[in-house]
Amino acid sequence: MLESRRRNSGRALSSLLSLALLVGGACGPNPEQDAVGTASPNGENTPGSTGAASPDADALAPSSPEEATAVPGEPESESEAVAEADAPAAAEAPATSTESEGLGTTAQAATSLRTVAAWETLFLNRWNSEHTSSFLPKSKSLDSWQFYDLAYGVDGNTAMYRATGKTQYLDRALLYVNNMVNNAKVSSSLPRSQFKDSYLGWASARSDTLGQEVPLFESYCWRYVTRMLRTIRETPALYGNSNYKAQYDKLLAFTERNMFEKWMKRGANSYIYRVNTHMASHWAYIAMDLSKMTTDATKRAQYMTVFNNINRDMPNNTSSLRGQLMTSPVNASAYFWAAEWGSKKRPGQDVAHGNGVMAYIVEAHDAGMEWTDADMRKFVATLNNVIWPSAKRYGNYVDGTGTGTGWFNDGLVKLGRYNAALQQRLETHTVGQNTQYYGNGALNAKLLSQGSAL
Repeated sequence: MLESRRRNSGRALSSLLSLALLVGGACGPNPEQDAVGTASPNGENTPGSTGAASPDADALAPSSPEEATAVPGEPESESEAVAEADAPAAAEAPATSTESEGLGTTAQAATSLRTVAAWETLFLNRWNSEHTSSFLPKSKSLDSWQFYDLAYGVDGNTAMYRATGKTQYLDRALLYVNNMVNNAKVSSSLPRSQFKDSYLGWASARSDTLGQEVPLFESYCWRYVTRMLRTIRETPALYGNSNYKAQYDKLLAFTERNMFEKWMKRGANSYIYRVNTHMASHWAYIAMDLSKMTTDATKRAQYMTVFNNINRDMPNNTSSLRGQLMTSPVNASAYFWAAEWGSKKRPGQDVAHGNGVMAYIVEAHDAGMEWTDADMRKFVATLNNVIWPSAKRYGNYVDGTGTGTGWFNDGLVKLGRYNAALQQRLETHTVGQNTQYYGNGALNAKLLSQGSAL
């Protein structure tokens, strides 16, 4: 469905963008802890950092014990400038009136954008160092807490594969996932597991969830595992390759039983239909991907029930992701939502965890499921004008209030695929320059060249 929309509505923009690109140069017990602010004392959280700072004074009150501590690996900030090889000609400026509407226009297409190849160069400058220092050891860990940050490595490599078609990136994502699966243990063998059943999983080594099986740590990572698997399923050259097909079959079977079925059977209202928007969005993402891969009609119906419930009708709450959305109180072209189900109060969702919501919604839109072009225009305006009104001003909440870090890596950056002017701003953004950021920047560039701007 997305491809059809691109062809019908973005042909002129696609042609101009293609020309521009060619000349442009190279939470303890229930654990889904998505809380605010984890920068280390020096202002950096490199991939794999687990040092947690105290939440900001104006942080949202935690909805459950899971949210009482900070999220690992976010936000990451680096002072180093983006490589000079493909720096855009124009410096980042406050959002224009065109950007305020969140619209992709022909005028935007005339702007030279960083090419996929240039994004890949930046990616490769960090690819091996992040692999050896962070992602590879985390993937071999028996500690599910380590999988939280590992999510970023899976996502970044999958995005770069999708941008370039180079299997070295997919192979690395597969390595991480195979390592996790190969180290999974039967729940009954985990000394401190609160479940002690026959499903496979991992124990957390984090102090507040020590020895427990934690749904957040698993789902936060596994949404990107299912996205990687769906990439294999939807790429004939991969799905038709016996090596990739064997890995796909093994990992999909593991996911269906030891991720989705496991947490559903243990208690859907507690572990799938989570206490806030961002934690529930991880399961909507996983359910969506599984619905597009399974060959079992009964399972597909179950996956779609979870997907639709989180979007439209949470069975244990009075709202849903769709029900949370309202017109921004500060910009009629943008969206506002609160993290707590049923709340309409400002300041709303914190931006750090809003990334998780956006990571899901972008992929659902592109799959032609639930989320529309009109929705995405409003989300673009939310980032471009409300959260990020000028070069170094970052809101801490989706109403633009508070002082945020500008960490957009895990979801908001993906909105660049819908708006060339936003993509250009993201090229000069200096926060979170790592392989997840670069991989998704490259994927944005590829999709824009194919007419994805709205």
